[in-house]
Amino acid sequence: MLTNFDHLRRDYRVNTLLEEDVDPDPLVQFGRWFETAVASGLLYEPNGMTLATSTADGRPSARTVLLKGYDARGFTFFSNYESRKGQELAANGRAALLFWWPPLQQQIRIEGEVRPLPPEESDGYYDSRPLGSRLGAWASPQSRVIEGRAPLESRLQELEAQYGEQNPPPRPPFWGGYLVIPEVMEFWQGRPSRLHDRLLYTRTAENHWELVRLAP
Repeated sequence: MLTNFDHLRRDYRVNTLLEEDVDPDPLVQFGRWFETAVASGLLYEPNGMTLATSTADGRPSARTVLLKGYDARGFTFFSNYESRKGQELAANGRAALLFWWPPLQQQIRIEGEVRPLPPEESDGYYDSRPLGSRLGAWASPQSRVIEGRAPLESRLQELEAQYGEQNPPPRPPFWGGYLVIPEVMEFWQGRPSRLHDRLLYTRTAENHWELVRLAP
């Protein structure tokens, strides 16, 4: 059993993060970092993010999902409404997101309210997906216990016989998008000696953003 992790230690020297270098709007700043992350070619899925939710009584859970868009409103992802995360979001409509990009030595934390996307937005994204992914949304009773993989594959075969590109499936009523409306956004840049840069944006009651530096 591995008990000493000293050989895993890394120092961080790739970049800096200073107040004078960031945009006053954290969504604009996110766009800058995200575009750089994509352009770097160093990340397999730069839109992969940890989504943390909790039950009404505060029991947390987390998983990796894919960011599917962002704009002035916030950040969007899609899921089965009846999955564990969907049930937790229905009970407690708040969540946290975390982007971790090791090659760039950067993290972005986001916290805020979560709302279902309007049906027409969910329809538009669903219709843009590959046929296999659309059928998969129908085939999987996400987060429920199943008896092996065979039921999934059998259900998919049934759907493949029923639908095709000329007869596309409709969006399942139990599947759609969510919008995370940010209230807090933190940008983290690794620095030497664990004295990392941490810049925190907080949305004020007047819907402006306040920027402060946090100690690492």
